[in-house]
Amino acid sequence: MVRVYRYEQNPLITPSDIKPYHEGFEVIGAFNAGIAKYKDEILMLLRIAERPISDDPKIVKAPIYHTDTDELEIIEFHRDDERYDFSDPRMIRKASHSQEIEYLTSLSYIRIARSKDGRNFTIDEKPFLYPSNKLESFGIEDPRVTQIGDTFYICFTALSPLGIGGAMVSTKDFVTVKHHGMIFPPENKDIVIFPEKVNGKYYALHRPSLKSIGKPEIWIAESDNLLYWGNHQHLISLRDGMWDSGRIGGGAVPIKTDRGWLVLYHGATPENRYCMGGLLLDLNNPAVVVARSDQPILEPEADYEKEGFFGDVVFSCGAIVEGDVVKMYYGVADTSMACAELSLEEILDFLTYY
Repeated sequence: MVRVYRYEQNPLITPSDIKPYHEGFEVIGAFNAGIAKYKDEILMLLRIAERPISDDPKIVKAPIYHTDTDELEIIEFHRDDERYDFSDPRMIRKASHSQEIEYLTSLSYIRIARSKDGRNFTIDEKPFLYPSNKLESFGIEDPRVTQIGDTFYICFTALSPLGIGGAMVSTKDFVTVKHHGMIFPPENKDIVIFPEKVNGKYYALHRPSLKSIGKPEIWIAESDNLLYWGNHQHLISLRDGMWDSGRIGGGAVPIKTDRGWLVLYHGATPENRYCMGGLLLDLNNPAVVVARSDQPILEPEADYEKEGFFGDVVFSCGAIVEGDVVKMYYGVADTSMACAELSLEEILDFLTYY
């Protein structure tokens, strides 16, 4: 068993704490933050989801950012339009092709929240990362932050009508940003880079979202320069009838331990109940799986995890390790941010070894 200590202050950040960046919009989510330690602060790189306010319940609005003209267009849909499926509040689908997303109902970008104690955060007024090219016109989501030397590499999901892929930027000071473009093309997401080279290679986890043959499972790739990735290998599969039977993906940046690389990953059921589990990879060859958790180490139990914009979701993009304490920051119900502390040794002992 892994004991979980949820902070009394949870949720740490909610949409009501965020002033909208766009006029006429409302913040519906401040969640799935990448985590970094910089100088004497803990930084949350929050995914902020804003949607245009609709005064008519029969009208659904969809924002799309045109990077060539620097304009945000709002498109209106009538709920009685039979050409579209409005059943998922996050998106507008074509009714004749149930898996085809036409538009999103919100635009996401990245804003930084800062804390000295890891519990009480102040939030920057302006975005840190905002859509910057046509591959990001539907927004940018779910960043992961990997520090290598004095550089922080930030991978995030970029969305546009052209698809969903993994993009990367880097920074040394969280002010000046260098854009590296899309490093994993559509359909792909959940890009997580390891914090150091292994036998001379960089490694990254990714999750192809296959539309024909195959399933949404975790793969691993390697690189000489963090930009061009190859030797892609399938890492772990879905497990029928278990907590991770619907889809899986990398979560926090892998943690180096004496037993292997600990990956805190998310898994969901076909009913979209998201939990966090553990995966252990070989120290010298991360493509080799050493152990995996049969049960979640964190699952939706608190009210703020079970109820929200999209309930029954815990989803971590970042953690901080201090001795035996793993401080897992995680999104709850696709709405807010929370934090829980777990024992590193208890997580490692909880895994099933092969």
